[in-house]
Amino acid sequence: MKNLDSLEKKLNLKFKDQNLLKQALVHCSYLNEHPNFSLDNNERLEFLGDAVLELITTKFLYENFKNPEGELTAFRSSLVNTDSLAKTAGDLDLNEYLFLSRGEQKSISRSRKVILANTFEALIGAIYLDQGLESAGNFVRLNLLIKLDIILKKQLYKDSKSQLQELIQNQIKLTPTYKVIKEVGPDHSKIFTVGVFCGENLTAIGRGKSKSEAEKEAAKKALKKR
Repeated sequence: MKNLDSLEKKLNLKFKDQNLLKQALVHCSYLNEHPNFSLDNNERLEFLGDAVLELITTKFLYENFKNPEGELTAFRSSLVNTDSLAKTAGDLDLNEYLFLSRGEQKSISRSRKVILANTFEALIGAIYLDQGLESAGNFVRLNLLIKLDIILKKQLYKDSKSQLQELIQNQIKLTPTYKVIKEVGPDHSKIFTVGVFCGENLTAIGRGKSKSEAEKEAAKKALKKR
């Protein structure tokens, strides 16, 4: 049995209903092997948490930066993309508390990053339901928004697609194109696999919770190859 009291200490939170915290950690694969488990999976909490996270992040950026809308969108994307959320979840040791199937426990692939990112959003949803928007906002600020200074300093918010397009056009006078190769999962939580092509040549593949995120991931990988 996972010791959720120790997780609450790591998170610096005390849940009124600890089952909300527990549910935020339940991946759908676990229920396939444990159909009589007392709680549902975390997908509905993730759906809620995604919206709460966007509101908190957007409000913070609006109140603290006078940049135009396009730049604020880039700042937000750099904070809430899959890699960023998965890294934050890892920093909080959520990986040690996940309820996963035996197969998913062995996975160290991109899918684990997506699971961690989704779990972080589900956790925000759980905090919101248990303690309200202010508490959820404090949690996001302490664990995620503090990373914005580094993002701005290193200009990590710059769009990898624009960088790749400029590079490819300068090198071979072509414009990269993007194509969805695969999409899996329920409508509210799809995972997209997108390829970036230079002419007919597949240059790199990216995955993400939206087509846009998958395209940026593909562009980022393509940039590393050049």
